[in-house]
Amino acid sequence: MKDTSMNKQADRLLFVVDHAGTILFAMEGAFAAIAGNLDFLGVMVVSFATALGGGVLRDVLIGATPPQAIRDWRYSVSAFTTGGAVFILHQFAQQIPSQLLMILDAAGLALFAVAGTQKALSYSIPPFIAILMGTITGVGGGAIRDILLMHVPVILYTDIYATAALFGSAVMVLGRRLGFHPMLAAVLGGLACFALRVCAVWFHWNLPKASAP
Repeated sequence: MKDTSMNKQADRLLFVVDHAGTILFAMEGAFAAIAGNLDFLGVMVVSFATALGGGVLRDVLIGATPPQAIRDWRYSVSAFTTGGAVFILHQFAQQIPSQLLMILDAAGLALFAVAGTQKALSYSIPPFIAILMGTITGVGGGAIRDILLMHVPVILYTDIYATAALFGSAVMVLGRRLGFHPMLAAVLGGLACFALRVCAVWFHWNLPKASAP
């Protein structure tokens, strides 16, 4: 009975976190599309891909097909509604400080990393692979966005981004292995991802790079 209750709590947590991340990444994708001078359709496509691309890729890899974003209409409605709202209010949206946008992006990254890890664990995926699935969920949509906008994916060169998702997912899995309540482990993982991403931007942390000859 206790396990059933914990599973229900984990499912509710996954749903809430996944939708919050969907909204934040749809917003970020719409901003990027507008900056790329795309029309309304282009904004909606990029917004949708940014918000749901990572989750779809994760679900395909773990065998959760059809992907949740396709089976549950609420995901697409959240992505399209957010993208449309940003397009309509883009004059106001352009006045949002860049630091706030960075914090929102970090929050979306943390939410998706946690949601992706939880989804993988719920499908009995081994811990290490679950960490990778959390990372893919966090960065997959952004990579698709950059490809659609003909940019080198940000995750390949920006200051600690995918690493933050990887770290947050690892903290969450470690918490679960130590017997923490699933919600506490998720909160700790999300905070770890968010804090590392924000600190990396503020203090200009980067991973080592090989210098070209």
